[in-house]
Amino acid sequence: MTTPPDDRLRELAISDTGFVFDPYSGATFTVNPSGLVILEALRRRADRDAILDLLHERFDVHGEDLERDLDEFLHLLRHHGLIAEEGAS
Repeated sequence: MTTPPDDRLRELAISDTGFVFDPYSGATFTVNPSGLVILEALRRRADRDAILDLLHERFDVHGEDLERDLDEFLHLLRHHGLIAEEGAS
């Protein structure tokens, strides 16, 4: 049985330093402070615009680079099955 992506995201063990453990796959990885903000926002079911607002506020960054970086991070999470594919319910 496959675990739904939303459940996998909520079950990640995330340290304050950015160490992340996926108990379903056994995979570990690290994220930077902006990655921590994104993961926590996704756990609260924030949408893309809300996440961009959080990143703007927290890190005082703006522009297309931020949007592209967020989209790339979201793509990686989708690729690893941690969030649903775009358009999937």
